[in-house]
Amino acid sequence: MSDSVKKYYEMVESGEITPIKPIKTNKMKKIITDELIDNKLKERGMLHVSELDVDEQIELLKKEYDFDFIHEFGSASMYFYTESTADGYEVYIASETDGAPYIGQDVYYYESDWFEKLGDALTDGITIYIDKYAMDESAFTYAIEAAYEELYDIMQTEAVQQLKDEGYEYKK
Repeated sequence: MSDSVKKYYEMVESGEITPIKPIKTNKMKKIITDELIDNKLKERGMLHVSELDVDEQIELLKKEYDFDFIHEFGSASMYFYTESTADGYEVYIASETDGAPYIGQDVYYYESDWFEKLGDALTDGITIYIDKYAMDESAFTYAIEAAYEELYDIMQTEAVQQLKDEGYEYKK
């Protein structure tokens, strides 16, 4: 301990001086709140899935992943279409080829499973053939919502990290 510090403590003990009290600052912690996260997301144009219709979700997904939907068979990297079997049943096809799908991998008996490959196709930023009428199907809507929710979660994680980088923290 330095001589000046020793002298200070001696003077306090003898009553010659009043001890220095620490100055209390009113420094508030910067707390991460849902509102702050939502504001960060809104700055990036991201709203919760419940606040957007499917067309708006598609536009935000396109902006992020740069994919394209086409409705003319031909120069796409992924195809979503229906075919009829010889005995009159409708099957659903999701294939990377336009003429010879792999029966075991690309052909779906149930519509609900048909768009399971759509999310990856969107994030790959490719051109996707899809029949205009298929875009009105509930399975398509569900696949778009799932892809958007995944993007929203990624953006939300990034927003939280940005707030932490700015000195914010979660309430303890």
